Amino acid sequence: MNEKILMHLNIPIDTKVKYAILPGDPGRVEKIAGYLNSPYLIAQNREFRSFAGKIDNEDVIVTSTGIGGPSAAIALEELALIGVKKAVRIGTCGGISEKVSGGDIVIPTAAIRMEGTSKEYVPAEYPACADFDMVCALVKAAEGNKMKYHTGIIQSKDSFYGQHSPESMPVSYELLNKWEAWKKLDVLASEMETAALFTVAAVRKIKMGCVLHVMWNQGKAVPHTDGSDRTDCAIRTAIDALRLIINGDRG
Repeated sequence: MNEKILMHLNIPIDTKVKYAILPGDPGRVEKIAGYLNSPYLIAQNREFRSFAGKIDNEDVIVTSTGIGGPSAAIALEELALIGVKKAVRIGTCGGISEKVSGGDIVIPTAAIRMEGTSKEYVPAEYPACADFDMVCALVKAAEGNKMKYHTGIIQSKDSFYGQHSPESMPVSYELLNKWEAWKKLDVLASEMETAALFTVAAVRKIKMGCVLHVMWNQGKAVPHTDGSDRTDCAIRTAIDALRLIINGDRG
């Protein structure tokens, strides 16, 4: 093991940075980094791709987490080791609530822990919640850019096909019943990483927020978009929110 670099992210251990942006898809890292000043590639290993740059002359790192809670937790754990104290996840989701449509953005205040990673960090009773200041900054950024946004609770799961083909699963009775429960509770959307990230952030004392681009709402008559990448709204919201946080930290 090379003690001079982080085990999975391959970032030099002596890197020091307070602010992070965490997309899931490594293919989006360079696109997000393009919103920073002077971006450059730091490292790439497995699903983890990292760029560095600046927002208002403050160092920021953009690191992909891959799909699901385990790899997302690893990414945030290792970023904590190099000093990250505030982070924003940028991701995609599918709408559950009828009020959510493809093209909207969702700013979660909390996530249902219907995944396994968080169970190895905290008791079942502990909620996966966003940091209040991060939520406020994201809302202010969304409003400043005149985005259509929603705030509230989302669902984090471990099985993509458990959502999209629940009837094919031996536990279909549980998946279908819980899906109906989330709809009755007006849960906004479903995705796969946020609950793990919020939980790890709580354990490692990181202020964490999240902004999600809604790809579709499978319960609507026309559920799907045309498949194009329209994540720019979520990216701009995250960048502007982080700028508010950075300038607020400067007093």
